[in-house]
Amino acid sequence: MDAKLKHLEFIQGVINRMASNSFLLKGWNVVLVSALLVLITREGGGDLALIALAPVIMFWGLDAYFLWQERLYRALYDHVRLLDPHDIDFAMKTGVSASTKLTWWAALFSRTILVFYIAVAIAVIVAILI
Repeated sequence: MDAKLKHLEFIQGVINRMASNSFLLKGWNVVLVSALLVLITREGGGDLALIALAPVIMFWGLDAYFLWQERLYRALYDHVRLLDPHDIDFAMKTGVSASTKLTWWAALFSRTILVFYIAVAIAVIVAILI
């Protein structure tokens, strides 16, 4: 039973790191986009403000990757918790779930990610128009 708990702790550690990475990406996205908009408006280049959309798109994709990986590790966690303690091999392979919901595209358009990045993109567009 100790091996099973240790394996679940390993998986939970990875899940925590993925969630932390996602949180950090959101913070860096807001800081970078804000800094770009300030620099561009100081220089008077309204058409250059579209450059601020590039980090939004890049961070959106990267954040979706971390959410996708987090979901895969959650599926692995569920798989391991149901295993017999004698079957624990400490494998960290995330291919145990055949769910079609666990894709990068599904993560890209998940509500939590979509709402945040659409809101940031709208803020950039509003800043461009003002």
